Amino acid sequence: MKWNLLLIGLLCWIEISAFARGLPAELPPQINNDAEFLDLIQRRAFDYFWMEANPVNGLIRDRSTPDSKCSIAAVGFGLSAIAVAIDREWVTREAGRDRVHTTLTTFLNLPQSSEPDATSGYRGWFYHFLDMQTGLRAWDCELSSIDTALLLAGVLDVGLYFDRNNDYEREIRDTASALVSRVDWNWMRNGKSSLTMGWRPEQGFLSSRWEGYNEAMILYILGLGAENDPLPESAWSAWTATYSWKNQYGHEYLAFPPLFGHQYSHVWIDFQGIADAFMRSKGIDYFENSRRATFAQQAYAIENPLGHVGYGQWMWGMTACDGPGRDGIRGYSARGAPPPPDHDDGTLAPTAVGGSVPFAPEICIPTLRHFYDEHGEQLWTRYGFRDAFHLGLQWYGPDVLGIDQGCLMLMIENHRTGRTWSRMKTHPILQRGLNRAGFQSVAP
Repeated sequence: MKWNLLLIGLLCWIEISAFARGLPAELPPQINNDAEFLDLIQRRAFDYFWMEANPVNGLIRDRSTPDSKCSIAAVGFGLSAIAVAIDREWVTREAGRDRVHTTLTTFLNLPQSSEPDATSGYRGWFYHFLDMQTGLRAWDCELSSIDTALLLAGVLDVGLYFDRNNDYEREIRDTASALVSRVDWNWMRNGKSSLTMGWRPEQGFLSSRWEGYNEAMILYILGLGAENDPLPESAWSAWTATYSWKNQYGHEYLAFPPLFGHQYSHVWIDFQGIADAFMRSKGIDYFENSRRATFAQQAYAIENPLGHVGYGQWMWGMTACDGPGRDGIRGYSARGAPPPPDHDDGTLAPTAVGGSVPFAPEICIPTLRHFYDEHGEQLWTRYGFRDAFHLGLQWYGPDVLGIDQGCLMLMIENHRTGRTWSRMKTHPILQRGLNRAGFQSVAP
């Protein structure tokens, strides 16, 4: 009986997701106020995680294409998205709990080894992309340190969310703990203080390392707070040693041109009112830093030094996203500004704006409304905003990406209720990690 139900569920998923992958552009409904608008964005983004997950194993597609592999980062975002959906009564606690239980059990039981094939990871780390059906390594992708961290952040979150005193939710908590505790953090250092970006069985460790400033704060804080063999405190010093403080468009801040670097760690950690030694020396916290980066990017778009079509007060947003891949414009790339010209080719991404809503709602929400009101027929889909667009080429990306919708949905929720932040503040791993990185209370 159980296997029959699973088969029926799988067949229904294939049929529903096949329809959704067509991304029929619906005429956007009339929105009366910002609350309705944010509700709509979040609900459509959640639909991505619910419908583009394999219900048999909980793996979530990287993007809305029929041949897409699972992105482990998208799974991390998707786990936290389920908690939001339960609170907003888009799914029942029982349905969400079942999906989370399936997902965590899958990841705990997937094979781990140093072999290049028939494995999903090694030493507690996971490969960047996994096969949607088998959960095994896709292509020849790397064992990804940052994507594993984003996955584990979602794992920690649902481990906190399902807190009831029954065997089923206790098993969710135990499985979440087991997934996080088995990560070999110091192995990923490969003999140095900083963490490498990954490892491949064919070549060994990647030469690139996580050295500040970008999206990897969450990676270091998880490693510093680990219960078993945590990273040394020197890892944080190595991370901050290459920080670059800039003054751009009247804003002094720690620079990183693509906005995702200022957003991803903030999905699960509220940096308001706490600062490490570097930020204390500058008199701000990382939340304020992200706010300044957001305003600087809008100011850059208003000046529009490269003369891109459409840029202005309510037309900006550069981050990692797809691109047209023609006429001299790149395909997928980490876009950002300021400064030009290397990271700006005229391609904009709604998630860049949505992910900064908590930092600067006064400019982000009107910008999202402008995208929706003026370009909704081209940009809006079954799952909300498309990944990216280029007005100069009249190009609107064909896909929706899981990491886009996750950052956008969860950061809007942080702005509206702060529930994810409040929950994650209580986790001992994050508390230890922040403490060992030298964070102290400061005036926001």
